[in-house]
Amino acid sequence: MPQKKPLVVVTRKLPDAIETRMMELFETRLNLDDRQMTKAELIEAVKVADILVPTITDRIDAAVLSQAGTNLKLIANFGTGVDHIDLATARQRSITVTNTPGVLTEDTADMTMALILSVPRRLAEGERLMRSGDWHGWSPTFMLGHRIWGKRLGIIGMGRIGQAVARRAKAFGMSIHYHNRKRVHPDIEHELEATYWESLDQMLARMDVMTVHCPHTPATFHLLSARRLKLMQPHSYLINTSRGEIVDENALTRMLQRKEIAGAGLDVFEHEPAVNPKLLEMDNVVLLPHLGSATLEGRVDMGEKVIVNIKTFADGHNPPDRVLASML
Repeated sequence: MPQKKPLVVVTRKLPDAIETRMMELFETRLNLDDRQMTKAELIEAVKVADILVPTITDRIDAAVLSQAGTNLKLIANFGTGVDHIDLATARQRSITVTNTPGVLTEDTADMTMALILSVPRRLAEGERLMRSGDWHGWSPTFMLGHRIWGKRLGIIGMGRIGQAVARRAKAFGMSIHYHNRKRVHPDIEHELEATYWESLDQMLARMDVMTVHCPHTPATFHLLSARRLKLMQPHSYLINTSRGEIVDENALTRMLQRKEIAGAGLDVFEHEPAVNPKLLEMDNVVLLPHLGSATLEGRVDMGEKVIVNIKTFADGHNPPDRVLASML
């Protein structure tokens, strides 16, 4: 007798190829209109699902998981970060959690490098000027920005993405510096010509550009606090393509308003999708709608990892991308 297919509930619209494959392999309930589920809808989903496929926009907290049916055994997250999932409660309820690491490295590094270039060279400001019709021709002193060649780049979090950013920045002639929980292997430091800073405070005070690539955890919430942001130099720039909660957004906004730092490139925000309205008014800030991993190739790769994790789990094996192993 054929084995019963697991019921997989997907909370957001995924690439067509991924949804088609899921429908072939599993009993799948899709979110075809891509509307973010309410808390009540998430609770209903965990009551019936054998496997839940959430995204960063879904808060799978203790209140939601406490309503889960006994049949929910796997949360196969579509994304790398899992700070929106209550891992402790999942562990208590013997629910395995998986994610999709490694497939978004190059896309996120590309976007980071784009912001490192865009903010000092005032690219977004210049593009807005062109569309306004107010450009009256070239001038020797018009809209002068700053070169990045020879500047010092400080990387917070030297994992896959941090290292990919370092490789790109090195090719643009930047000197590479980093702060990490643990010092990376000497071979990586040698390849990137990277300088390790044990003290984040000391690194912040000496860099021209800072970029954030650590995960959001309780330990990294407001890692860049008002106190730490004030250590940055007035000519320096802050880039964040990681998680908005790592930076004290209100403190950053005040510093940008007062020209206490030169500018910022932000792809993530502390209270997404809400953005501090004062940031919208500033020319020295480039704002993007969380596009760091937004390539078709990346999204398909993420979906394929989700499918592999589900299929492996459904076949009775440990999925390859476990964040939290089942306690069964």
